[in-house]
Amino acid sequence: MDPQATAGRALGRRIGLAVVAGDSMLPTLRPGDRLLVTYGVRVRAGRVVVARFADGTLVVKRATGRRGSGWWLRGDNPDPQVGVDSRHRGPVPDAAVLGVVRGRLWPRPRRLGAFADVKG
Repeated sequence: MDPQATAGRALGRRIGLAVVAGDSMLPTLRPGDRLLVTYGVRVRAGRVVVARFADGTLVVKRATGRRGSGWWLRGDNPDPQVGVDSRHRGPVPDAAVLGVVRGRLWPRPRRLGAFADVKG
C-alpha cells in the first residue's frame, strides 16, 4: 500500500477530483479541466478551493481572505459579469469550503499554489 495514501487516511484527509465548468476561473483554469482536490484540510488565502454555496451549488473559486465568519471567494476572471462568487453571495462559511485544489491533472498538468497578490 502507498505510504502517502495511508498517511492521508490516518489524518482524516480525503482526495478527490473536480471538473471545472464555466469561465469564472479563466485564465487560471478552463472549462473541462480536471482538478486534484484534498478535502478536510486547512484553507489559506490565495488558494483555489471547492466550496458549496447556500443554494447547494458546488463551485471552484479562489479564497481571497476571511470576512467575518467565512471565506471571501472570487473567480480569477477579471470580467465581473462572468460567474458568481462572494461579490454576489457574500462570505462562505468555513464548513462550506470543502477542499483545497492541489493541481490540475488534465489537460495540462500543473500544481496550483497560492497567489499573494489576489485582491478581495
